[in-house]
Amino acid sequence: MNIHVSYPSRLYSDKLSLDCGSTRICHDISVAIPDRGFTVIIGPNGCGKSTLLRGLSRLVRPSAGKVHLDGKVISDYSTREVAQRLGLLPQSAQAPEGIRVGELVSRGRFPYRRAFSTWSDEDERAVLAALQATSTLELIDREVDTLSGGQRQRVWIALALAQETPVLLLDEPTTFLDIAHQIELLNLLRNLKETGNRTLVAVLHDLNHACRYADHLIAMRDGRILFEGSPAEIITPSNIEALFGLRCVVISDPVSGTPLVVPR
Repeated sequence: MNIHVSYPSRLYSDKLSLDCGSTRICHDISVAIPDRGFTVIIGPNGCGKSTLLRGLSRLVRPSAGKVHLDGKVISDYSTREVAQRLGLLPQSAQAPEGIRVGELVSRGRFPYRRAFSTWSDEDERAVLAALQATSTLELIDREVDTLSGGQRQRVWIALALAQETPVLLLDEPTTFLDIAHQIELLNLLRNLKETGNRTLVAVLHDLNHACRYADHLIAMRDGRILFEGSPAEIITPSNIEALFGLRCVVISDPVSGTPLVVPR
């Protein structure tokens, strides 16, 4: 789906504040997600990264401010319309007991199906492509609750890919994955951005992965954006110390040439 917009970006927030109960988590955040880029949100635990992601996806109702998607306030869309434009992989997804992998990934096609409509060739293509992209095709008949943590994570990513949205938000997508599957997944996401005309936003904890794969970083602390820009612009020893209280040196990654954070 390619939709021309003449706004700051197809996804942006305007003075967005988000609460959890009576506690303010995110404060007055105005941020535009670069179109067709890979944005990574970084920051210490509890700084509001996941809450911001959930707010951008409409899972958390703003206490102040607004989120805009494709030129409209996101709350003005129907649930189906949002699901056709924006996909979210949450941090702790739960599958129904006994559901098989193929059935779970097929649920990514629900936003495109009407009541009583039949399963189409396009639905089949999207599901198989998502399974192949995440190396989970051989798991199609397995029950999700029999899989390892890493296998389950890749199946959830397949569901998000089967949704085929132009904007994809991922909350700590490398959780439970070993280092080889982390790199495989991040390469997949970069390829989706480069060849699939998609806008990606992810929360990552590994700063060096964020520097290597992201075009744009949003650095948060205490519910506010402290720094924003390219990895080369904002990953400096002073900024890392301000974010995490960590003394470090920053060198050039010998493989990618991107910033590499080395703790002192």
